[in-house]
Amino acid sequence: MPMNKNFPQKGFTLIELLVVIAIIAILAVVVFVALDPVRRFADARNSRRWTDVNSILTAVHEYIIDNDGVLPTGLTTSMSITQIGTAGSGCTTDCTTASASACVNLNSTLARYLKSMPTDPDGGTQSTTGYYISVNNNNIVTVGACAPENSETVEVSR
Repeated sequence: MPMNKNFPQKGFTLIELLVVIAIIAILAVVVFVALDPVRRFADARNSRRWTDVNSILTAVHEYIIDNDGVLPTGLTTSMSITQIGTAGSGCTTDCTTASASACVNLNSTLARYLKSMPTDPDGGTQSTTGYYISVNNNNIVTVGACAPENSETVEVSR
């Protein structure tokens, strides 16, 4: 059957294909930006920090209740912000808000209340957990995360 000029040829033109590809690319970029996986991972790490901070503070308060109002070993009234961990020095390098060079070791003191001392999900270790603790003159205990992400403050006081 010979080609007839009255019937168009089947298929897509190059311009049509490029337009479809451009639309798909724009949609992919919009979905990727909307989901923003980097921010979602940071939010997940902050969520873990909130859980860890609350666990540490609950353990401290359980200790205080069980011991007739006595603070855990290593904590004192009017205590400045100090990182929690087993390191004897170098704690200021991991927690910029910490003012002491030695960490406060709560591992054995809180062992009854915590299976293990929580560590920051972004590089915390048992020697420098990435969490800090302080006690004010009114015995209000504050526990926080040294390096929360997305400009969030992760800190709890009771």
